[in-house]
Amino acid sequence: VQLVESGGGLVQVGGSLRLSCAASGFPFSSYAMSWYRQAPGKERELVAVITSGSRRTDYADSMKGRFTISRDNAKNTVYLQMNSLKPDDTAVYYCNALGRWASENYWGQGTQVTVSS
Repeated sequence: VQLVESGGGLVQVGGSLRLSCAASGFPFSSYAMSWYRQAPGKERELVAVITSGSRRTDYADSMKGRFTISRDNAKNTVYLQMNSLKPDDTAVYYCNALGRWASENYWGQGTQVTVSS
């Protein structure tokens, strides 16, 4: 199983980034996919989640209206479009895949997003 995030980097306040997470080694279309983030000294927090069939998405309150999660099951990839970025969005962003069973819970290595003011 592999989850490989990309698209992070340094961006100015108000800018945008699009993160990608390429998945392999499991039936991607059957898994709910999420993005989490962890800032220095803070616990990992949920950013957004999308169900296996893209029927439902959900976001942490502070990301609603600014971030959009989407997926392309044909490409085994999940995306996170981040707009109107703020310094508080600075964190390592992680991709997560969650299947039906508790053991089916996979993480990527993370990608750093830094928002400078």
